[in-house]
Amino acid sequence: MSKKRILLIASYDGSLIRFRGDFIKSLISNGFEVFAAAPSYAQQNRQKITEMGATPIEFNLQRTGLNPVKDMDSIKELKQIIKSNKIDLVFPYTVKPVIYGSMAANSCKVPVISLITGLGYTFTGASKKAKLLQKFNERLYKLSIRKNKFIVFQNKDDHQLLVDRKVISKHQKVAFVSGSGVNLEQFTFKEKNPTDKVSFLFIARLIKEKGVALYLEASKILKEKYPKAEFHLIGAAETSPSAISEEELNDLHKKGTIIFHGKQKNVEKHLHNTDVFVLPSYYREGLPRTTLEACACGNPIITTDSVGCRESVKEGVNGFLIEPKNLEALVKAMEYFITNPEKVKEMGINSRKYAEERFDVNIINNDLINIIKQVLH
Repeated sequence: MSKKRILLIASYDGSLIRFRGDFIKSLISNGFEVFAAAPSYAQQNRQKITEMGATPIEFNLQRTGLNPVKDMDSIKELKQIIKSNKIDLVFPYTVKPVIYGSMAANSCKVPVISLITGLGYTFTGASKKAKLLQKFNERLYKLSIRKNKFIVFQNKDDHQLLVDRKVISKHQKVAFVSGSGVNLEQFTFKEKNPTDKVSFLFIARLIKEKGVALYLEASKILKEKYPKAEFHLIGAAETSPSAISEEELNDLHKKGTIIFHGKQKNVEKHLHNTDVFVLPSYYREGLPRTTLEACACGNPIITTDSVGCRESVKEGVNGFLIEPKNLEALVKAMEYFITNPEKVKEMGINSRKYAEERFDVNIINNDLINIIKQVLH
């Protein structure tokens, strides 16, 4: 019997390696033939996908902004990819691949399982532009995903919002997974032994919605009060209107307020070398990958009691949830670990246990593959 052909559609090639690499391997080991579509493949990523045993396919996609002509071209191109490769099931994730991949697959009468990894900026921003984009995206979601065989969410808040807005029907087949999962063999546990030099780490896009400005303000306050404490920051400079400038970050680094590492590949090393992971995001997250990786490595978590983020913390057990945009609450939570360093070790052990119980990538991938088998059979 010939292998069933699965097409994954991503908005950028790097995510297929970092977020879906283990999933691709699991699909192949379960007897599926995998095709991985993304715009502008880097040669090294194309090679990695091929080495996994999948087939990389490039297509044109404008990742940001709205351009109806280019977006229609993306849909036509995806239809051609589906037809020419005789795809049996389409699995898109992130906003544009979900919308355009679903439209293309539905028009080809090929089943779709779409993964909602978070509703992002347009469902977070309060500006007129954000609200306009929200209405537009709602309309596109409604047109594209209602015929999908399954919609998979990373948190129940996003599902409820789309039902409340009548984007999807409450009778739509849905499933829930705990993020993209984390490879517990790659992100190994390292027990914390903090002293009076407790260190904090922030990893995210360097935009205000991710809480970086709040983290910087908290670092300034706490560095003055506790000079031995360290405040690490990892992320690439952005051109977004809400981005923190690289100049400001370098200035704070020179002053010794923060330790700015820029973009880093070996994230687990930095998690092992620091004590507490901080993500005061008010972006509409799915379930942030970085918090899962921090849990796996044994870091207590400080994040916001908001959509997606709250999933990674058992309050007072492996960290703390704070009110979004609340500087005072963030400072208080961070100061708790500085003044109670023994809690870093205790909560770090609990983080690892939580990762093993809920976020193991094998659990997530098995759930997704069972859904795929259900749809195909």
